[in-house]
Amino acid sequence: MRRSPRNLTIACNHAGLTHFGGVYFFHEFLRVLQFRRFLTRHLRYPRRNQRYSLAQMILALIYPIVLGLDRLETASFLRFNSTFQYLAGLPSFPDPQTLRRFLMQAPAAFQLQCQHLNNLLLQQLIHLPQHRSRLLFDLDSTVVPVFGHQENATVGYNPRFRGRGSYQPLLCTEANSSYLWAAQLRPGRSSSWVGSVEMLEQALAHLPSDIREVRVRADSGFGYDPVLTLLEQRAAQYAIVARVYSPLRRLLPGLTYQTVNRYWQMSECEHRLHGWPQARRFVVARKLLADEDAQTTLFTMGRYVYRVWITNLALTPWGIRRFYDGRAAMELRIRELQHDFALCKIPTRSYAANSLFLDVVRLAYNLVTAFQNICLPDPWSTLTLSRLRYNLFLLPGELTRPGNRPILRLRPTPNLQDLAQTILRRLRRLPALN
Repeated sequence: MRRSPRNLTIACNHAGLTHFGGVYFFHEFLRVLQFRRFLTRHLRYPRRNQRYSLAQMILALIYPIVLGLDRLETASFLRFNSTFQYLAGLPSFPDPQTLRRFLMQAPAAFQLQCQHLNNLLLQQLIHLPQHRSRLLFDLDSTVVPVFGHQENATVGYNPRFRGRGSYQPLLCTEANSSYLWAAQLRPGRSSSWVGSVEMLEQALAHLPSDIREVRVRADSGFGYDPVLTLLEQRAAQYAIVARVYSPLRRLLPGLTYQTVNRYWQMSECEHRLHGWPQARRFVVARKLLADEDAQTTLFTMGRYVYRVWITNLALTPWGIRRFYDGRAAMELRIRELQHDFALCKIPTRSYAANSLFLDVVRLAYNLVTAFQNICLPDPWSTLTLSRLRYNLFLLPGELTRPGNRPILRLRPTPNLQDLAQTILRRLRRLPALN
């Protein structure tokens, strides 16, 4: 039997080790895209301290999010990791106060530039690895609890931390590619429809010119006339949960329903609510209220549970229900944004700085999503960021220089050599950003 070592000496002087050896593949993706040049061309932010360029500051905010160092203080761990800095192309890493000051001192025009940068990035990435002619947008809001005295963090709807201040960001994702197409930070006490028209206008205003069809799915927070009118003006197709006001409530029991399966019955009608310029199509689904549905959150009336949508899609009522139910995947993306992309880790007390940080989170999310869609094979392209970190980004690495040629030695894992070759081969076909 082999004996364990007895006279082992510990020497903490190896400068070539890193916890983040696999992040080199993500950095190589950014390098082939010429992402730094892209940042330099589209961002302008006059600063007195020029030790770090704008591109370096943005990357210094993105990398900790990608690697799971979600708070600015935790990101300071990268200041002492020279191998990571070499792999990521950073001369050094800013301290937490520098990053926080960068967010808090940024002018309002810089946030608009970041939003425009995100939009330009998506216009070029949406057609990779293959061209798209139609987009499917899912709209929703979420609750971000805060702990402290953050500006505009008011007490509103917060099912997990009742009575706690929060923000309520609005989010718009493209369902087929998983990109975060638009995002907007709101105070916690905002009504469900506040800001929805502005965010939807932002999402539709930056569509690539060759997109022929846009479809939208949303909950009842977006089911009011200004949103519907905007979608109809842009020739977008939609299926949105209806707000069941009293006139519509009285109409539902008298409709003619057709049984589509053992549980659900479907119907449809044309109805014009007060203040609407014209009647719109309503699709209604109902099923008998069983004992286990006594505490359901769906709309109930009499012996039935109802679901109602407003739509202009040329689908059957059952087709509308199946189309809308695909929106459930957005809940998983929201959970990933909250727990893996530091959406719940509000970095400052300033509302403007936190809104800018949301744009940085959006940028990091879209870059990781693009890396998965373009560079990784199918089993890897659907992994959450936490699994991607564990399987790739957090591979221990050792940087050596035999013959003065840098070699990154990674921990051997199953199929790692094939994965590395696949990533590098796909990167060679990737065009640079304009």
